[in-house]
Amino acid sequence: MANLSPRRLLPLLSTPHKGGRSAMTCQFRCGNQCAHDVANTSGNPYFGEVAEQALSRRGVLRAGALGALVAGAGVTMGAAPAMADPGRSGPPRGKGGLGFEPVAPNKADALTVPKGYRSSAVVRWGDPVLPGAPAFDFDNQTAEAQAMQFGYNCDYVTLFEMNRNRGLLWVNHEYTDENLMFRGYTGGTAATEEQIKIAMAAHGGSVVEVERVRNTGEWKLVTNGRRRYNRRITVSTPMRFSGPAAGSDLLKTAADPKGVKPVGMLNNCAGGTTPWGTVLTAEENFNQYFVNGDKVPEAQKPYITRYSIPSGTAGRRFDRIEERFDLEKHPNEVNRFGWIVEIDPFDPDSTPIKRTALGRFAHEAATTTISRDGRLVAYMGDDSRFEYVYKFVSKGRYIKGHDRHNRTLLDEGTLYVARFTGDSPKEELDGSGRLPSDGAFDGSGEWIPLVSGDRSFVEGMTAAEVLVYTRAAADKVSATKMDRPEDMERNPVTGGVYIALTNNSNRTPAQVDEANPRAANKHGHVVELIEQRDDAAAKKFSWSVPLVCGDPNDPSTYFAGFDKTKVSPISCPDNLAFDPDGNLWISTDGNALGTNDGLFVMPVKGKERGYVRQFLTVPVAAETCGPLISDDQLSVWVAVQHPGEADGATPDRPASRWPDGEGSQPRPSVAVVWHERGKKIGA
Repeated sequence: MANLSPRRLLPLLSTPHKGGRSAMTCQFRCGNQCAHDVANTSGNPYFGEVAEQALSRRGVLRAGALGALVAGAGVTMGAAPAMADPGRSGPPRGKGGLGFEPVAPNKADALTVPKGYRSSAVVRWGDPVLPGAPAFDFDNQTAEAQAMQFGYNCDYVTLFEMNRNRGLLWVNHEYTDENLMFRGYTGGTAATEEQIKIAMAAHGGSVVEVERVRNTGEWKLVTNGRRRYNRRITVSTPMRFSGPAAGSDLLKTAADPKGVKPVGMLNNCAGGTTPWGTVLTAEENFNQYFVNGDKVPEAQKPYITRYSIPSGTAGRRFDRIEERFDLEKHPNEVNRFGWIVEIDPFDPDSTPIKRTALGRFAHEAATTTISRDGRLVAYMGDDSRFEYVYKFVSKGRYIKGHDRHNRTLLDEGTLYVARFTGDSPKEELDGSGRLPSDGAFDGSGEWIPLVSGDRSFVEGMTAAEVLVYTRAAADKVSATKMDRPEDMERNPVTGGVYIALTNNSNRTPAQVDEANPRAANKHGHVVELIEQRDDAAAKKFSWSVPLVCGDPNDPSTYFAGFDKTKVSPISCPDNLAFDPDGNLWISTDGNALGTNDGLFVMPVKGKERGYVRQFLTVPVAAETCGPLISDDQLSVWVAVQHPGEADGATPDRPASRWPDGEGSQPRPSVAVVWHERGKKIGA
């Protein structure tokens, strides 16, 4: 057992640092969005502007669900299952206690784990996925081979266990970095057609069969046998639209005049699963793949701007291979991206479905749960500065075992956007991170309906327009501007919903409010949301901010009131996960403290609420994605995205050699961590 003495101090970082992402990451991941003007220019109020209206509610809030969480009380979830994991009949109850020696902040080119733990890369970029796929050869890549091999950058990870020792691993392939993929790459018109085709084939997602190593928490890729479930999804995979917007004029193109058969998916980031055992994968920064956004019809231009679609012909130039990416010729093609895509990992011949009822934006997450009355609920963030938080509630009810019925639930229901209100006077929120007089950053909120089936709740917009131009619809109903809402996860023990807000250095002192309590918020924070009656379908909620990230020595940081001399520094929360005991696991992206990104864990109830500890760090210039804590708590899965993506790095001068070591090129990979003595993670 690691020494957990409260007197032991962890390494702290007091020197200010620049933002953690390299210029290369910004270029290839999102098309340098942060270098452009903020897309949301709506007049929606910031929280602070409406805080005064909520002061009379403070007493109610302080005595409500948030106070119960601080005290460590469990939440009664009712008869319905709290989470959407297949086969889980009800919420597991937490047993508490985490015990491991935290990893110190570092710049090592390694996956660094705590003492007593081991790790291995399970599947790497270029590993054969489909039968007949060739072995990876960095200097002899082809598009044909890449379409059969594991794709490039890996983000969301989930495991469908077929039995205790066998499972199907789903992985998103978010984007490609051609500077690291090809020697001498110069991009644009100088890129070869084959290089562009390889990049296109490296997007999408993979299903790979994995098996447990002996009776441990270690897993490995199945490389023999039929591997009949293995699959690659790419930019060229045929798909279909479902839901209210399917067949809309806004989705019709010359190649698909009925507007029901989109092709491929792009920039898939976070995701989720359904109770019936499928993947929900989220298309995020799809805007960067198109050219000539300034040449669409005039009526479409405001929406092109709202989704940050670039003008001119800079960028990846997919249009050189497929004309549909040229919006001057095919202006509606861009509307066919930015959706939640459902994929059945157990049927490699199934057609992926873009679920239009869940809206279109830079999707992060699609975390599902079941409401008190049995309806399916999905939580989603829109990952960009000053964007919004969404929720979908199905019309029909989930019926365990009725697969055919359940697979219709995502096509009919109500899409909501969140409006938050603080409960403290505006003058108490000065941007320094200092707590207001009531001792907490907290407040109330409501879910505002946008659309339900063919009925629009947004004045001047049809249902199809709300679903295709969801950002514009949310603008019209005065939704709350957030600091890059990324992953959203529901706690299986308490029922609380947690939102990772990665950062927003553009927030000015005048825009500071109770839910965004720090100006120039380069380190991000986490919001905790408790819905009325602990019901996922409720239209009202209370919220608090348990974690304001950064250097614990910085007075603007906040760790739910826990002693900051004992916590690990954390910056830029991205993906979230829970273990069966209800502890919150946080992966980071773009650590602005000058050290490698990592995976952290924080109890959210009891005396250790706010006690953040670093469990691992990823290699140089990599981002920590996933993460996934297995149900048996023997394994932690993480996706190590873009290792070596540092400014100036090339294949001839790599910044990382992970995971294969000296003489190799960096390869984005999915890794697993386990205790060498078979103990549960963190126990």
